[in-house]
Amino acid sequence: MAAKRTLDVVGATLGLLLLLPVLAVIAIIIKLDSSGPIFFRQERVGLHGRLFRIFKFRSMVAGAARTGTALTVRGDPRVTRVGALLRSSKLDELPQLINVLLGDMSIVGPRPEVPEFMRFYTPDQLAIMHSMRPGITDYAAILFRDESSLLDGTRNPIDVYRLEIMPAKFACYERYSREIGILNDLRIILATILMLVAGRVPHWLGGQVLRKQSLPRDSRVEVSP
Repeated sequence: MAAKRTLDVVGATLGLLLLLPVLAVIAIIIKLDSSGPIFFRQERVGLHGRLFRIFKFRSMVAGAARTGTALTVRGDPRVTRVGALLRSSKLDELPQLINVLLGDMSIVGPRPEVPEFMRFYTPDQLAIMHSMRPGITDYAAILFRDESSLLDGTRNPIDVYRLEIMPAKFACYERYSREIGILNDLRIILATILMLVAGRVPHWLGGQVLRKQSLPRDSRVEVSP
């Protein structure tokens, strides 16, 4: 874990330095596109259940959190023009390198959940999730790259997220908890880059788990009501 933390600090520092011009351009475009802050800050659950505030580039209109749920559905009117591009390219996640430096997150780890959804996990599931620093990318982030497309408004988005997406994500989190290591983190980072550049998941990452065709409805892990 010490080596993993070293990789995080070195990777986040280099990433912020190398991407500084890109971050500056994105910040300017966000301000030109719509009024409001550059960053979106939201409370998430981290290591040992500790709460922290995540950094993201703002991709919605100012005050969007007060006009809807924490979930973003397909065609969500709160998403700005620039925000839609940032979300599809995952550039909105880049500021989380700051969270990595602060020790709130890791480069690779389970995606940090908002507190309101943590009550749906069982105690055993929470124990696994709280044992790891949340990350910018992981198996679930790759599988659910376009999560909002699954929340299309034809069904209650909270029910779809709680009963279908959350169990599938937890299966990925549990898998990662058994495979934590520097080499595996590097594989996931490489797979994330390939997915963003080439639009496909490399077969060596585990295609059976990372199928994008459908959610594993017939193999849901337990989620408390």
